[in-house]
Amino acid sequence: MGIQERNEKLFYRVLQDDIERLLPVVYTPTVGLACTQYGHIFRRPKGLFISISDRGHIRSVVNNWPENDVKAVVVTDGERILGLGDLGVYGMGIPVGKLCLYTACAGIHPHKCLPVCIDVGTDNTSLLKDPFYMGLYQKRDRSPAYDDLIDEFMEAITDRYGQNTLIQFEDFGNHNAFRFLRKYREKYCTFNDDIQGTAAVALAGLLAAQKATGKPIAEHKVLFLGAGEAALGIANLIVMAMVENGVPVEDARRRIWMYDKHGLVRQGREEKVDSNQEPFAHPAPDSIPHSFEEAVTLLKPSAIIGVAGAGRLFTPSVLQKMAAINDRPIIFALSNPTAKAECTAEEAYTLTEGRCLFASGSPFDVVTLPDGRSFKAGQGNNAYIFPGVALAVILSSVRHISDRVFLEAAKALSEQLSPPDLAQGRLYPPLSHIREVSVCIAVRVMEFLYANGMAFHYPEPPEKEPYVRSKVWTSQYDSFVPDVYQWPRNAPS
Repeated sequence: MGIQERNEKLFYRVLQDDIERLLPVVYTPTVGLACTQYGHIFRRPKGLFISISDRGHIRSVVNNWPENDVKAVVVTDGERILGLGDLGVYGMGIPVGKLCLYTACAGIHPHKCLPVCIDVGTDNTSLLKDPFYMGLYQKRDRSPAYDDLIDEFMEAITDRYGQNTLIQFEDFGNHNAFRFLRKYREKYCTFNDDIQGTAAVALAGLLAAQKATGKPIAEHKVLFLGAGEAALGIANLIVMAMVENGVPVEDARRRIWMYDKHGLVRQGREEKVDSNQEPFAHPAPDSIPHSFEEAVTLLKPSAIIGVAGAGRLFTPSVLQKMAAINDRPIIFALSNPTAKAECTAEEAYTLTEGRCLFASGSPFDVVTLPDGRSFKAGQGNNAYIFPGVALAVILSSVRHISDRVFLEAAKALSEQLSPPDLAQGRLYPPLSHIREVSVCIAVRVMEFLYANGMAFHYPEPPEKEPYVRSKVWTSQYDSFVPDVYQWPRNAPS
């Protein structure tokens, strides 16, 4: 980040040239560690901090940002940072890291990106005792003033930068994430990456898996470990994909189960089922499982997807049961950072005898089995989705972003997977190709947006791919050394 402060173009050139190795440093999993220590490593602000004390004059705070042509904003309130919980203003590392990827992965100009952290306090008692904590020393404000603050923030951003400004919500608590998505999606150009971006990358993995199994997505039974915003976002997009393949919506929902900290999400259980979870709260099975392993035994899923952020809950016996039930079990351990992953790639491949189709949220090294077979786990990283979607949205001047956009993005990503990648065990293309992947997603999404009357940039570019490529910011250096062979013959030496 010191390089970014001194020489921005060099920073992005270095990042792009070795993105597969450096992405885990700029983003997951290192960004999680950076957020936990943010006040201790802080040197200078990289984004805009807005506190609840600023209520009533947020527009003047936004006016202080020096850039006049912002196209993309990533905002967090720090309540649920990755799988680490409430980190308050230390969560600023997430918007900063996300917007680095907007530029590195999709060529969105860095000066058109604005990271924002909303400070309403924190319920993390250790931070409230931390002398280096940079935020308000108070419990998180959950009064109507919080909603008023977010309303005022949304109005201030669009008032200064325009109604088409993309506002990405990031790492809000589950309740607020769904609430704000419903509240703002028809009023502003906004999406929630934890709900929609995660959904698209997970669905892309399932679509890629069907190339290996030959089993269409409509025939899968999916069991989630976790029932928060990531699980519900993925589940709803899977339902949308199944419906597109001719499955009635109720039948599609019945193929999806969830298991949270209170047990199986089902009708009539003592613990409250959130209104967002109700479509996936089915009548209780014959016997009620008392552990995730029992749920696997009882429901016999073809895929398990971990998004609970609770650590190693895909135990050896769970993995072995999945291998016994399925010829090619699908195992997605998507929780971040690495310490929160449900299992490692080595555990998954070893305990399923190399038959599983595995994806993780954080990177894992190549796994070599005793018989000599090697597998490279696909990383189900949202960076495959949100930069390309953001690029398409910005170039198309979209006013509202529908879930169909993320369905198209998921399909476009799955189509980027080559047969050699699949043979290696990958469900996603190599991260070294991510700039090209983002361009392909942007082109596919733009075609969808214009075809469905959602784009407001006119005239419509007749050829989308050359248009997208002409608009991306590049970190290539211009050469100021003329080609000696082009000099006039009589030029002085």
